[in-house]
Amino acid sequence: MSRLYYSEEGRVTPALCEELTRFRRVRKHLELPETGQAAQLFILARAYPDCDTPLKLAINGVDLAGIMPLHSGFYWYCVDIDADCLRVGDNIFDLWSDSSAMDSWSVALEAGHERPCSEVSDDGGISWRSESMGYLNCVRAEYVLRVRLAEGSDPPPTAVVWEDPTSPRLDSLRARLPERALAPGSVRERVRALSSWLAGSWEHTGSGRAEQYAPWDAETLLSWAPRQQGHNGKRPIAMCVHYAAALVSAAQSIGIAARCAVVTEAPNGTAGHFIAEIWDPEDERWFVVDPNSDALFVCDGALMSMTQIQKAGASIGASIEWGPSTVFQRTFPHIVEFCETNLTKGVCFRHRSVWYRADLLTRPWLSPPGHGSLTYCETGLIWETRDLDRGFGMFPSFGDTNWFDHPPKDFPHG
Repeated sequence: MSRLYYSEEGRVTPALCEELTRFRRVRKHLELPETGQAAQLFILARAYPDCDTPLKLAINGVDLAGIMPLHSGFYWYCVDIDADCLRVGDNIFDLWSDSSAMDSWSVALEAGHERPCSEVSDDGGISWRSESMGYLNCVRAEYVLRVRLAEGSDPPPTAVVWEDPTSPRLDSLRARLPERALAPGSVRERVRALSSWLAGSWEHTGSGRAEQYAPWDAETLLSWAPRQQGHNGKRPIAMCVHYAAALVSAAQSIGIAARCAVVTEAPNGTAGHFIAEIWDPEDERWFVVDPNSDALFVCDGALMSMTQIQKAGASIGASIEWGPSTVFQRTFPHIVEFCETNLTKGVCFRHRSVWYRADLLTRPWLSPPGHGSLTYCETGLIWETRDLDRGFGMFPSFGDTNWFDHPPKDFPHG
């Protein structure tokens, strides 16, 4: 057993992080209990392309070996720490680079903290402040740095939180839905209608083609994404995350339990995907839908659960039932490539998680501000228990088969 210690939720905005130099250093404080065993330190950092400068690290005033870059994007760096490096109570983690300019390393941060346990220095560590942080000196924030101790255990995963059925936001969204989704019919037929409607609504736009992230707000997405213009007049990032988030809200608005599912091929992976799981009360199980490619997964006429998809592995392509809007999505070469090299080969399904909040419309401030634009880091992701020992120790929540397969608890709609 082990326990993760952290003071942020991984709500990272990729365009606003903290740059490191030999003058500009960052410091993180974490309260830890007594430990007699080695620990793991996780740092979400980004090295510049062609960077050959190590990320410098000191714990409680003791310099450790520098961390060499492994990737030019955001990456979880894991450092093994001897027990004698840590102490009971306040532990101080310092990070910096030997570069004199902001051109080597940056550290992820989560803005919006009133009293952060993080600090920044502009004079090489002589003085520190917990305000005017981030490379533009404009936020109070926590740096994304976590420690996992061998002792203790993570708390049990929380239940999924649903939309408030009395919210006018659901009525407003429901008025936009296609008639086929509103008409009487099976959950399968109505979800297929929602999936095809969303997949045909806009062109998938990832972080490589735009810079400003769209919110997980279905009605805003249906306004911004089709016309490719959103906040500040810029083209919005509206990708797999947003198709699934919109479907989860739309399904709940018509009384169907739906939750966000996040999958990936590996920790720090680049072949992840964001889909939805729908509860079918007739079959009494969750099934998977991909409203980006307009795909359902079917075996012997029945819709497949995530567990079944994982078991199918590389042969899952034979079980995909493409919808009418797949034709539209396949007019874009990057979607064709994704389907052929990833989705139909089951690459992205090797590790699965659930984003525990499904109340995306009624509590929008709790949705991540950049998911899918950097490596996964949100603490609200609940992974399978077996993944704790498969490289996912930077996350605090893990569920067993019963948690993932359990009927939607306290679902208030329908």
